[in-house]
Amino acid sequence: MVKPVFAIVGRPNVGKSTIFNRIVGERVSIVEDKPGITRDRIYHSAEWLNQDFFVIDTGGIDMGDEPLIEKMRHQAELAIDEADVICFVVNGREGITAADEEIAQLLHRSKKPVILAVNKMDDPSLHEKLYEFYSLGLGEPHPVSGSHGRGFGDMLDAAKEYFPADKPPEYDDETIRLSLIGRPNVGKSSLVNAILGEERVIVSDIPGTTRDAVDTAFKKDEQDYVVIDTAGMRKRGKVYESTEKYSVLRALKAIERSNVVLVLIDGEEGIIEQDKKIAGYAHEAGRAVVIVVNKWDAVEKDDKTMREFENKIRDEFAYLDYAPIVFLSAKTKKRVQHLLPVVNQVSESHNLRVPTNVLNDVIVDAVTMNPTPTSAGGRRLRINYTTQVSVAPPTFILFVNDPDLLHFSYRRYLENRIRDAFGFAGTPIHILARKKRD
Repeated sequence: MVKPVFAIVGRPNVGKSTIFNRIVGERVSIVEDKPGITRDRIYHSAEWLNQDFFVIDTGGIDMGDEPLIEKMRHQAELAIDEADVICFVVNGREGITAADEEIAQLLHRSKKPVILAVNKMDDPSLHEKLYEFYSLGLGEPHPVSGSHGRGFGDMLDAAKEYFPADKPPEYDDETIRLSLIGRPNVGKSSLVNAILGEERVIVSDIPGTTRDAVDTAFKKDEQDYVVIDTAGMRKRGKVYESTEKYSVLRALKAIERSNVVLVLIDGEEGIIEQDKKIAGYAHEAGRAVVIVVNKWDAVEKDDKTMREFENKIRDEFAYLDYAPIVFLSAKTKKRVQHLLPVVNQVSESHNLRVPTNVLNDVIVDAVTMNPTPTSAGGRRLRINYTTQVSVAPPTFILFVNDPDLLHFSYRRYLENRIRDAFGFAGTPIHILARKKRD
């Protein structure tokens, strides 16, 4: 299912980021304590009344040296293009400004649903100021306080009314859904063309669910694949290329619709912070991952170059230590033939289910080799039973005497033992602790 997108727009200093943080709440923090995942967020998952959705904070989109008015306009245009519902934030204490009116005109022309959030209404006595905001022509103003959390329920209730209904899965479970993510000019389109250009590949273009998207379906060696496209991947222009963070917005939608993600790195330029950010989204979404080093033909190398580059990837992407690495050149098609077999392998791992009795034998052996930790108060973790509850990604539940006693380092140890026993190449593993019922 593709999550709806709720984009927050408005001029500077109206509280967009505060509202963003309030909506996503504790989910802003990284679930897994692993190095290498940046905590900078402009786009994150949230939930309201059992409805999952994405939130964009356009205040985090940097437009470089552009004048302020141009920057605001471009941020709003990005949000309009991405969003199912737009949250237009204004400052209730200051009233309507010329910049507010300009953004309102953009939103009118978009024909998108708009929720007008009048922020900084901390005191109910300020609510009489709401009436002037009706003049923007964007419907009922919703008084909120980002700093105190007031009014968010009514605002999100109104937004939820406009979220599109869930659509059934587009493809059957046997089809491997591929997305290619990476910063601009890393060679995503070239690699797609190289994959589709191989012999014995049958190709067809089919409409995707994302606006203006065209997914590419193909078959090779009796396996069905779909390359997931997103709206705008083929677009060019100042708005879309003025910020690398825009590639993150596109990547999230592609990740959401895929089950295997190819994280592309420019072998010639090396690894930058943006690569780690984009890859972190794939990891956190629980997708199978293959790291692809493209433009390998342009790298001056000796017999140690590949190993040194691989070591650097493992150091910079410590949280993706399970992901295989493929070096290739989309331009020359050299080593491209190695990619799909690796994709097949990680897809199989992503959907692997382990027999319960064999899994418990592995856990018992692991605890025997390295006993469970004790707390500062002398209480020891006791694992009574383990079961796998889902796949894609493989998720395991440990039934224990006290979930708080499962330290992240011991969780990591158990994950390594499970990987040693069953492989799970290319897929994250989720290990959850539940209190055993008496």
